[in-house]
Amino acid sequence: MRSDTVKKGIERAGHRSLLRAAGLKDEDFAKPFIGISNSYTDIVPGHTHLHEFAKVVKEAVREAGGVPFEFNTIAVDDGIAMGHLGMRYSLPSRELIADAVETMAMAHCFDALICISNCDKITPGMVLGALRVNVPTIFVTGGPMMAGQKPDGSRSDLITVFEGVGKVQSGEMTEKELDAIEASACPTCGSCSGMFTANSMNCLLEAIGLALPGNGTIPAVDPRRPFLAKAAALQIFDLLDRDLKPRDLVTAASLHNAFALDMAMGGSTNTVLHGLAIAHEAGVDFPLARLNEISAVTPCICKVSPSVSHVHIQDVDRAGGISAILKELSRRPGLLNLEAPTVTGRTLGQTIASASIKDPAVIRTLEDPYSVDGGLAVLFGNIAPQGSIVKSAGVDPACLVFEGEALVFESQDECLAALMLRQVKPGHAVIIRYEGPRGGPGMPEMLSPTAMIKGQGLGTSVALITDGRFSGGTAGLCIGHVSPEAMEGGPIALVRTGDRVRIDIPARTLDIVVDADEMERRRAQWVRPAPKITRGWLGRYAHLVTSASRGAVMELPRT
Repeated sequence: MRSDTVKKGIERAGHRSLLRAAGLKDEDFAKPFIGISNSYTDIVPGHTHLHEFAKVVKEAVREAGGVPFEFNTIAVDDGIAMGHLGMRYSLPSRELIADAVETMAMAHCFDALICISNCDKITPGMVLGALRVNVPTIFVTGGPMMAGQKPDGSRSDLITVFEGVGKVQSGEMTEKELDAIEASACPTCGSCSGMFTANSMNCLLEAIGLALPGNGTIPAVDPRRPFLAKAAALQIFDLLDRDLKPRDLVTAASLHNAFALDMAMGGSTNTVLHGLAIAHEAGVDFPLARLNEISAVTPCICKVSPSVSHVHIQDVDRAGGISAILKELSRRPGLLNLEAPTVTGRTLGQTIASASIKDPAVIRTLEDPYSVDGGLAVLFGNIAPQGSIVKSAGVDPACLVFEGEALVFESQDECLAALMLRQVKPGHAVIIRYEGPRGGPGMPEMLSPTAMIKGQGLGTSVALITDGRFSGGTAGLCIGHVSPEAMEGGPIALVRTGDRVRIDIPARTLDIVVDADEMERRRAQWVRPAPKITRGWLGRYAHLVTSASRGAVMELPRT
């Protein structure tokens, strides 16, 4: 066993003495050491229940003959961090989480890992760490929140609250009505109830083969969730017996499966950022342009909030879950790599073989899709020569082709101030720049401006383009991850208010109507602004982070 490094031989007497102080008995030294990476914290609603959840996992490990060692990672709540300096720490936290998993597993020689994640950057951060360590690993997440309910009986969620702010500003809603929605939109623990980043990633874990069926959709408060946790804990021993490790599972084939699911559900645009980072860590060549190839052959057969307001993850679970979506996709020959291995010990095809659609109003068939192509698109053009991302499933069909006048802001705060003054008008293509991985720094999410635009009734008449990124709760003509970013001198830094902007999602293009000579003149005049933050973690991050088109991974400086 890998853990023999710290527990066998006379020279390890001191190690064993310390392990005894941690509670181990004589018989425990012959058992596998299982690291339990838990992201429990009191401030993130998707994680507040994970302390008790981990107890189920640890007890199952003990009963099966292993020794569980629980350790914690950090967790940032994107909703609470939204709209202020805190959001700049969200994406960078992915790297700290990966570092924590790597550090604990390598320092203590765990034989295997069980990763208990749930929200936003925590799941991909743990995946990155697990790939580095590459010991048998299984994921079991805390599960999604139940949807809320408005006073009129209709559904609500966190995005309903953010959009309500814009409605109050436009006079469409009173503050008292917003208070009522605020109090009921997030009724339980769990990751926010729509197809936002957390749930997108947790669903993709099933397709990529790192989690058991049900991981992405069984609600946090559902009695089945603890049984899933116990099943995952028991399954880690099968992975140990097979020596099946994350790099055996995360391959070009399984990443293809994950992105096909993403396209079929119109998941968060952040999945692209994290998927590319996962591919990089796994040593898999997966260029951004390949996503358009997957999208071209993958129909969108399931829409969840924010793409539609009345469907939430609990409905997807009721309709058959992720396995049902994958089973339906598998009816198209060659769309999925069905021989890809998974933590179930079976191939993906074998794992989903018995699944079926139980509610065709939630999960549609291949013959009745929302669209014949996928719910995410990569746009290229003279603003984004290295690419940009849009959740096409959340765009009104009438807006798929858009031309408007650029209204340029040098930061998200500038844009929010203009929105408060109602300076954004129909026909504007709002540009928010210097908010990328380096420029932000930390590539903050833009949920506040997108929700205000929609809440002010501009959702189908205004586009938003940024080198920052969007919350998984964003819907509408919102294009993010523009690469190269402004801080790197990308063309988005050269756009001026008044330029004409053309967006053609079916053609996968994003351009400004400015000739090449004029762009070169502007480039010659451009001066890189001083970094916003030069000290501490964000200062180091800004120095080491790469482009969004590469997953915003960190690399050591070349010497």
